[in-house]
Amino acid sequence: MATTTITAAPGDPLVSVRDLTVRFRLDRRNSFEAVKGISFDIPRNSTVALVGESGSGKSVTSLAILGLLPPENSIVDPKSQILFGGRNLVGLSQRELRRLRGADISMIFQEPMTSLNPVFTVGYQLEEVLKLHRGLTGGAARRRALELLEEVGIPEPARRINAYPSQMSGGQQQRVMIAMAIACEPKLLIADEPTTALDVTIQKQILDLIGDLQKRHAMSVLFITHDLAVVGEIADQVVVMRHGEIREQGPAKTVFEHPQDTYTKALLQCRPELAHRPFRLPVIEDYISGRGPQHIEERARGVTPADPIILDVQGLSKSFYSREGLFGQREFKAVKDVSFKLPRGKTLGLVGESGSGKTTVGLTLMRLHEATAGKAYFEGKDILAMTPREFMPYKRRIQIIFQNPYASLNPRFTIGQILMEPMAIHGIYDTAQQRAEHVFQLLARVGLPEASFYKYPHEFSGGQRQRIAIARCLTLKPDILICDESVSALDVSVQAQVLNLLQDLQDEYGLSYIFISHDLAVVKYISDQVMVMNQGELVEVQNSDDLYRHPREPYTQRLLAAIPKGWQPAAA
Repeated sequence: MATTTITAAPGDPLVSVRDLTVRFRLDRRNSFEAVKGISFDIPRNSTVALVGESGSGKSVTSLAILGLLPPENSIVDPKSQILFGGRNLVGLSQRELRRLRGADISMIFQEPMTSLNPVFTVGYQLEEVLKLHRGLTGGAARRRALELLEEVGIPEPARRINAYPSQMSGGQQQRVMIAMAIACEPKLLIADEPTTALDVTIQKQILDLIGDLQKRHAMSVLFITHDLAVVGEIADQVVVMRHGEIREQGPAKTVFEHPQDTYTKALLQCRPELAHRPFRLPVIEDYISGRGPQHIEERARGVTPADPIILDVQGLSKSFYSREGLFGQREFKAVKDVSFKLPRGKTLGLVGESGSGKTTVGLTLMRLHEATAGKAYFEGKDILAMTPREFMPYKRRIQIIFQNPYASLNPRFTIGQILMEPMAIHGIYDTAQQRAEHVFQLLARVGLPEASFYKYPHEFSGGQRQRIAIARCLTLKPDILICDESVSALDVSVQAQVLNLLQDLQDEYGLSYIFISHDLAVVKYISDQVMVMNQGELVEVQNSDDLYRHPREPYTQRLLAAIPKGWQPAAA
């Protein structure tokens, strides 16, 4: 496929990738080509963003640069070149590569909790890097570790250096990973989706930190992401990948303002904008097929006093208790006296940082947590005061879509079994044949072929699994769907498809949604009303347009100010 190339940055590049081809063995005879002869440069003292959807070859490319591809089933074409410091990294021995890793080339991985060793303190892990690559020992390593923690903004570094990863928040864990990565002042820092799972405020802090460190240490950064708003904030150069090929590359400003490739244009348009709310979000296929967006009209949002209320929550509180001492216990108030109303057929967006109590509210309304105090009137009946037997008929009327589509489906069941089981438990339809017919209708409704009925979850992509999770909720014909970060892990194009599906279902069935998310652009697109939470408390509730235009509370103002606006127009 032809590659659209825009003038590259002048000067001698730090890294030159030439004709990189990577294959993975499927069996003795067959292999899959994940990266197909790509070429690009990483200039000195600059940030290059490698952008694309899942399966585009972004992470494979970064692992090839580091020499971390699994040797048992990966093949890097010997004609490929990864030139760094006058040497071709392809073909170097593991011993030579180990000298480079951590010292000259470092990497920040997407999930810090799985990258940090849970049985060692963060100080021990930092000092280990310094001892291995810099030869520092004892007090010198300790002092340098403290300096690094302070440099990446860890509060009270002298105390936190003795903390274990589990005792730190996600943002602090990611800062520790960055400290480890820059410990030896590498020439190249590779950041693989380092902000995907973080709240918008923590995301901004991490982006600012990486940008500041890049300038202060004169590093080059290869930033891998599928979030184009983030790219616009941090990148000097952009390389757009799809299906193992480079579709477009060049200066970030040029790529965003004058994209040449159809796929790049599609990626830019699929993400919800703050300034507009189209009736439907365009998807990649609209542009690739040449159709363009099908609906350009704006969708009206908002709640009025005349809207009928399906759920009335009053004074909801939830505390968790941990043991303290021999007989004592400590109370942690996760949700504190929260009240709100959910109108029928409308969407309430629920936003706030990690630990704000968003998910706890949803799980408590589902009775997966028992409320400490409060009432929740569902069509006039307090579902929190019901006995388990009384609540049973209401279980099917309030359903939840979880964040992780990989963990929420039973891998031992076929899709047909997964979708039929809830109907059997709740006595929906009299025979298995009737249930199966309903499942086929639902599969078609969520855009999946009939053959999906006989397949297992591992045979589907993340977006398809999320569609299956939505279909499972629909089997019970619910009135309320709680969407707990249900599109956060999805690529921008798949996210658009799922958001369109949720909107179609709401239009067709009159469903009410509680939409929990840290992505404020997505929340504005889909929500009629937005509720902001902080440390378990309700900060403010407004119609979505009003809240984004005129936030009343300082906390809300800080949240909105942290939204990446790299390529989006400002909200009206």
